[in-house]
Amino acid sequence: MSERFKIVFVYITVCLIWGTTWFAIKLGLDSFPPFFAAGVRFVVAGIVYALIILINNIPFPKDSRSLKIYLFIGIFSYIIPFGLVYWSEQYIASGLASVIFAIYPFAVAIFSTMFLKSEEITKSKIVGMTIGFAGIVILFSDSLKFDRSMQFMGMLAAILNALFQSFVLVMVKKHGKNIHPVSLNFIPVIIGSVGLLMLSLFLEDSAKIHFTATGIMTLLYLGIFGSVVAFTAYYWLLKKIKILLLSFFSFITPVVAIFTGYILLNEKLTKYQLIGSTVALAGVLVGSVPKQKILRKLK
Repeated sequence: MSERFKIVFVYITVCLIWGTTWFAIKLGLDSFPPFFAAGVRFVVAGIVYALIILINNIPFPKDSRSLKIYLFIGIFSYIIPFGLVYWSEQYIASGLASVIFAIYPFAVAIFSTMFLKSEEITKSKIVGMTIGFAGIVILFSDSLKFDRSMQFMGMLAAILNALFQSFVLVMVKKHGKNIHPVSLNFIPVIIGSVGLLMLSLFLEDSAKIHFTATGIMTLLYLGIFGSVVAFTAYYWLLKKIKILLLSFFSFITPVVAIFTGYILLNEKLTKYQLIGSTVALAGVLVGSVPKQKILRKLK
């Protein structure tokens, strides 16, 4: 299997998994309060990561620099952002959350310019980002409503989630490239689970915790696939491709979510969804075309 094929396969896998997590989070909130749901999700992920490290004898750096990276990721990629996104989905629709998260590539571009000298932000990537974002807005244009005061707070939380995640991605690209993707996530998910469960203990009503079959399935799915598989693959890709191209997944996952609903739940596809999906994917295509190819075509 060629390296190029592996990269494409893993990228598609990440998009397919994260394309369903918005819905799974929303579904899980019917059984669990947000901080508790996120915390238990990462308990599941931590157990799976530990088993993978032990079974495969994966190197696990414990020097002070690595420990600082683990702590940084745990707080700024798990506790704060996931606390924000789980909390926000109490007040905003998963579609609106997807639209807001589509600012992610723009934030990655800004932070890359500030902290990564090797990352070139080409005109094609800027155009691709703009087209992709426009596609996501069209995709959910018939379901975007702003009718409650708490919805503004939910939107603000979703925006902060995108900003924190983009900043962490850039910092991991700069400082964590020598750590195995599994090791890179193990301690952070433990930190995330402890932090979120502590927030749940002090801020949430335990009477709202209901261990239903659906709720448990969402925790297992989000813990194993949405966390272990997707984040490991995500950080593996970070070592293989340009960071801005990696961030374009946020234009693809909403499209995956829409078509998953159409295929599995018999949901209707509107003209806005079809047009928006086409525009969003066109943005990804434009943004991923190497500059050399563009120059050759212009000559």
